[in-house]
Amino acid sequence: MAISSFSSTLPMSAPGRQTPRVLSIAGSDPSGGAGIQADLKSIAAQGGYGMAAITALTAQNTQGVRSVHVPPVEFLREQLDAISDDIAIDAVKIGMLGDAAVIGEVRRWLEKARPAVVVLDPVMVATSGDRLLRDSAEAALKELLPLADLITPNLPELAMILGEPEAQDWAAALDQGKRLAAECGNTVLVKGGHLQGTDCPDALVNTSGLLRQDVVEVPGERVDTRNSHGTGCSMSSALATAQVRLGDWEAALREVKPWLRGALKLSDSLEVGRGSGPIHHFHHASQAVQAGDFTAELWASALPELEAIYRLDFIQDLQTGELSEKHFAYYLAQDALYLNGYSRVLARAGAMAPSEEEQLFWARGSQVCLEVESELHRSWLSNRTADVSLGPVTKSYVDHLLAASASGSYAVLVAAILPCYWLYAEVGQSLHAAYVAADESSDHPYEAWLKTYADEEFAQATRQAVRLTDAAAMNASPAERTSMVEAFRQSCRYEVEFFDAPRLHA
Repeated sequence: MAISSFSSTLPMSAPGRQTPRVLSIAGSDPSGGAGIQADLKSIAAQGGYGMAAITALTAQNTQGVRSVHVPPVEFLREQLDAISDDIAIDAVKIGMLGDAAVIGEVRRWLEKARPAVVVLDPVMVATSGDRLLRDSAEAALKELLPLADLITPNLPELAMILGEPEAQDWAAALDQGKRLAAECGNTVLVKGGHLQGTDCPDALVNTSGLLRQDVVEVPGERVDTRNSHGTGCSMSSALATAQVRLGDWEAALREVKPWLRGALKLSDSLEVGRGSGPIHHFHHASQAVQAGDFTAELWASALPELEAIYRLDFIQDLQTGELSEKHFAYYLAQDALYLNGYSRVLARAGAMAPSEEEQLFWARGSQVCLEVESELHRSWLSNRTADVSLGPVTKSYVDHLLAASASGSYAVLVAAILPCYWLYAEVGQSLHAAYVAADESSDHPYEAWLKTYADEEFAQATRQAVRLTDAAAMNASPAERTSMVEAFRQSCRYEVEFFDAPRLHA
């Protein structure tokens, strides 16, 4: 059930390799925010296994680059050959190359190794404004561009590659991206980070028909922070990793962009350096469960119900857009009724919680439920004919939660609450990723609904709910832990029945 209009970015099944093996060919940043160091963090954050071949050594920090040393190109050749002679490489991210000799060596290796996915971030200028590519190497870099599947320049670099002034607005940036894509025959990621204003869009541009349209824009809001060191490195390596898992550039961008936004929003918490600090690559894991074992067992026990949900006609038809409006309206009407009861249960959890942090979290969840219920009625149900009477499955589920609330055990109550966060987050993310990967057109009847599954905020709330459940289990008696498992399992079973209720009601 939807307890929020937000979605999850929790791990999910994907059509590609679950642990992509990604090689970064780039320079080193001793301060840890950019280059190889940022790439390895980003690859890991996206679930990949990172490898590195170092092209250059820099002396830099958050305030700027002091000097650059390019090792002999023969040593780069040994690094690349040693890796590819032994390890299957799923994707390559190319960053700082330094000079023409290095670029030539990377080109030789690419033509020999033929990796399936190549992302080239044409690192020419650092965030601090320091130049990272020698003038004599620009021509060699341009010859390397056609070997990439995706090119990710920032706007100054895009202009430098084309030999033109930097774009001053989004339309001009997209025009430059189109011309570079046409010239190189690949996909270009046009990034709006250097533009003025509150918006920060990104767009995938391809003029040869590889995308569902020539320009696929993904909107976004600018994050007000000075800590953007390594943003370009991080985004390109994250996209390379996500592409291996998802097999689709648009799906990869829609997954990576919210992650990157969260990394920028929480960058201040790192407190690294006095200049442009690094982003928080692992912000999404900052609320991960620390105790671990109990909720891991709960999740394993929920997998049969999760698989059953995916097999339901309701879920499959919702994904494809073939779901009848009658069934969708019934689902939303029951969701609104459920949320009214669920908000009371969350409020009870807040009242029973042992700490202020937990009290505030559950109280906020209760408030969000009421807000979403109101929004459902206002935006979806007010103009539709739907049965708004309490359905038997909805009543049984709410009664089950109220019984857990009346048990007197905070631990049992939060275990009963958890599936509505956890299973819904997983299903929501899966629906959204499948919708994007399927190249659905804008006439999908539930497009607006599916697009709400791309926000990071509900994922964070889900991780918090998991962590609090684990903490409650640590303080529970053996009998309470047994009751927690049963309460959780029963809620999982009701989740399946709730998604199937529209079919039964018809």
